[in-house]
Amino acid sequence: MTLPDPRDTDVADPAGPGPATGFAARPDTVLSRAYRALSIGIVSVVVLIAFEATAVGTAMPVAARELDGVSLYAFAFSGYFTTSLFGMVLSGQWSDRRGPLGPLTGGIAAFAAGLLLSGTAGAMWLFILGRAVQGLGGGLVIVALYVVVGRAYPERLRPAIMAAFAAGWVVPSVVGPLASGAVTEHLGWRWVFVGIPVLVVFPLALALPQIRSRAAGPVDGAEAPASFDGRRIRLALGISLGAGLLQYAAQDLRWISLLPGAAGVALLVPAVLGLLPRGTYRAARGLPSVVLLRGVAAGSFIAAESFVPLMLVTQRGLSPTLAGLSLAAGGATWAAGSWLQSRPRMEPYRERLMALGMLLVAAAILTAPSVLIDAVPVWTVAVAWGFGCLGMGLVISSTSVLLLKLSAPEEAGANSAALQISDGLSNVVLLSAGGAAFAALGGGTVTHAATGATGSHPAAFAAVFLPMAAVALAGVWVTTRLRER
Repeated sequence: MTLPDPRDTDVADPAGPGPATGFAARPDTVLSRAYRALSIGIVSVVVLIAFEATAVGTAMPVAARELDGVSLYAFAFSGYFTTSLFGMVLSGQWSDRRGPLGPLTGGIAAFAAGLLLSGTAGAMWLFILGRAVQGLGGGLVIVALYVVVGRAYPERLRPAIMAAFAAGWVVPSVVGPLASGAVTEHLGWRWVFVGIPVLVVFPLALALPQIRSRAAGPVDGAEAPASFDGRRIRLALGISLGAGLLQYAAQDLRWISLLPGAAGVALLVPAVLGLLPRGTYRAARGLPSVVLLRGVAAGSFIAAESFVPLMLVTQRGLSPTLAGLSLAAGGATWAAGSWLQSRPRMEPYRERLMALGMLLVAAAILTAPSVLIDAVPVWTVAVAWGFGCLGMGLVISSTSVLLLKLSAPEEAGANSAALQISDGLSNVVLLSAGGAAFAALGGGTVTHAATGATGSHPAAFAAVFLPMAAVALAGVWVTTRLRER
């Protein structure tokens, strides 16, 4: 894929060339006249995805309990990430040939269809299938958005638009858990899923016309490939199928499950080596370590966060609304971290900020299971998760900025897909590992603590959080490998 060179004003600056002192030639911010409509449009898409993530996460414990599928709880999350891996590679190929408009619209449609399927499911396997359809749509959308950013924004504005993406999570992270918890308690969890697709209309109306006029079609002056790269498509199928087999083996704790587990690993290893930059697995300096760090940060944090509402509902007797509120402050602190990394004066200290961010993530994950002790106040989780999200804002936005900085224009599409694959694959692997540990240590029986019935064993939750904290600490070392020699 060939992207416009941000140093070429005629290509990268939609305001066009002009006199050095001309007002029109100074697109200083992502909200300047030349970028305003596009920025608002694509951030609206991010807001939709953010609202889904926060609202659905709050309703998930109740949905799993009513569908008698708590033992498959991790699949509801990892199923999303599994299919998103294939969607990411497909989106990169599609964007190279037709531009990002097609995968963006197709991804939003699949996203909405998956929500409707989950919301009307009568069994846990149908619910998980709906999450898988959502994942395909999410994978298409996220890579298409990166292609839009690479084509439409010069390098100096990319940290700011990444910060705007993070800011798009603030309102949904506050409103989403509150709305989802209230709807779940008074109307039922299904309305959380079937109601969200209505939000698709606004992003489509606002974003798509701007993308069609500014970033659609092949890149000017670049020859689009004649056909899809069959090898990469096969690798994408391999990585998705391998991840699915690995999840199944992790949840079915029998000796016979070693067979699908081994098959999953056999499919994953060559696919990962073929789709990620050379040297990623050994944290080679520069771009490979950027891609690896994205996976380490996202996987450890998301795997731990997926079990926070379940832990608070079943172990401390919180309502779904209050359990969701424990994560609400994280949206604001995540946006604050992303804003901090976007400041020009922070650019020389980016690697140090990312190391600090990983320390905050590890500390938050390590602190969360302390609420399994009755004497520890429940609000401890909210405070810890706020600091953890601050760290994630520093790390996740910075990996996106560094990736575009270290990528040649013709490699930005493939590298963006690799970054998202690392993100999604680590979520699948670590959620599978966490789910297996959770099920093995008595995490399959879930009852409300207020009823006095026996709930999941506390050790099942500790077995999820403590290893994820160790993974996050390993990410601190990876930050020392980001700068090329």
